[in-house]
Amino acid sequence: MAESGSRVMGLTDYVNYALYENPVSKFVLFENPVSKSIKSFVMEKSFVPPPQQVTVITEKTPLWKLAKENGSFIRLAGLMGASAVALGAYGAHKKYPDGKEELLKPVFETANKMHFFHSLALLGVPMCRTPAVTGSLFLMGTILFSGPCYYYAITGENKLGKLAPVGGTILIIAWLSLAL
Repeated sequence: MAESGSRVMGLTDYVNYALYENPVSKFVLFENPVSKSIKSFVMEKSFVPPPQQVTVITEKTPLWKLAKENGSFIRLAGLMGASAVALGAYGAHKKYPDGKEELLKPVFETANKMHFFHSLALLGVPMCRTPAVTGSLFLMGTILFSGPCYYYAITGENKLGKLAPVGGTILIIAWLSLAL
């Protein structure tokens, strides 16, 4: 019984034979008059109607209509983008104190990049599952990260520097909430 033909029987084959394919099981389950009458009775009583045809009508909705409910984030993205461009222009033409340009200009550029990237990210917020949470996180994170960096680059004082890592962490959480 170890082999059937040239194939080696596995555990599944043994269980299948023991439950269904041996002569006793075949008779009890399939060939005796009682099991045949039970099978015919069950088949008569368990009539399943054919599935009804459902017609789905889809219409193409423009993105601006989809974003209408959370349009405030689109407006905020526009305002943040405009302010990022304006601050970028200011930073490009600002006269830094002698000897500090090498230190302060990269900080300003980093703040401006993060400000601009997350202004663009706000455009996608209305299409995520939780736009109010994600949009608020992007807004707070951008302000708390870029704000202290701008302040340090413009004034040379680093008294708000501890807020930048908090803002960066909030931005990471915002990106994760966009993915959920």
